[in-house]
Amino acid sequence: MRIRDLVPLAPFTSLRIGGAARRLVEAEDAGELVSAISDADARGERVLVLGGGSNVVVGDAGFDGLVVRVASRGIEVAREADRVRVDVQAGEPWDDFVARCVGEGWSGVECLSGIPGLAGATPIQNVGAYGQEVKATITSVRVFDRRTRDERDLAARDCGFAYRASVFKGHDRFVVTRVTFALDVRPDGAPVRYAELARALSLDPGARASLEETRRTVIALRRAKGMVLDAADPDSVSAGSFFVNPVLDGAQLASFLARAQARGLGEATIPRFPNDDGRTKLSAGWLIERAGFAKGWAPSEEARVGISRKHALALVNRGGATCAELLDLARAIQVGVESAFGVQLVPEPVVVS
Repeated sequence: MRIRDLVPLAPFTSLRIGGAARRLVEAEDAGELVSAISDADARGERVLVLGGGSNVVVGDAGFDGLVVRVASRGIEVAREADRVRVDVQAGEPWDDFVARCVGEGWSGVECLSGIPGLAGATPIQNVGAYGQEVKATITSVRVFDRRTRDERDLAARDCGFAYRASVFKGHDRFVVTRVTFALDVRPDGAPVRYAELARALSLDPGARASLEETRRTVIALRRAKGMVLDAADPDSVSAGSFFVNPVLDGAQLASFLARAQARGLGEATIPRFPNDDGRTKLSAGWLIERAGFAKGWAPSEEARVGISRKHALALVNRGGATCAELLDLARAIQVGVESAFGVQLVPEPVVVS
């Protein structure tokens, strides 16, 4: 492993924002990943594990410690009747893996096409889109436990999967080194239950489409929202969805509906979705726009940050932006939504300082 000093981190992130790492190393396999982190822990050095950089906001001062970039590659497949078990190293690019699944006729992750980042990041926030979440296909996650200094497999039931959450999110005890998926072998995908995707596929909700058609349609939908990384699209210089869709209990929902109706918004016009735990999920993008922050909104004409012209949930770097400017924009949106609707928006990306 070659360690470099004072390496700018902005080029390693989709937002192109942030200062330098005091030291940086690329771990090309799981052994190097564990070794680099173990050695740094033994020295008492701060460690940041960096994947694809699509869900991280690096502070302007950078990171005063060791940044370990995950670059481990490899996929192993075992056929089990009409299913396959696939072991995926943490550094595999996620969309490359999804493309292979679709090409091989493995169903279960096709709706997660076009999502940037690495495979090892997907269990951390239980990545999901268009009606699929990785928790439905993950069987186990191989981790390095920095507390006990050992490696072990966590079964899916022990991963604490919830909406955009898991036992891995919010602290740095576990480092994901490999993810194991169980996928169905079939030419068509899972039943399409997400209304927007069903409409785009000209299907009734619950019907199936071919894996190839589902992937192609999902990528088109994401591209129209600026959610596919594209050097030619300035709206893709973002961290994807910056806020998590809020999930409300009964009392919170009643309070929100009362405030929405007071603003002249009819209950039937408000998008809401039942959550697995009986609560109700709202659309953060809808809340942002109804609170006065339209697509393309920016604090000023000269501002270097703003809201994507394609999707209200994406905050974009218009060129040369700082982390401070981006976080100021995020706070302004949070304050505006809470003032209008009494709902707190929680950022989805990890902020590193």
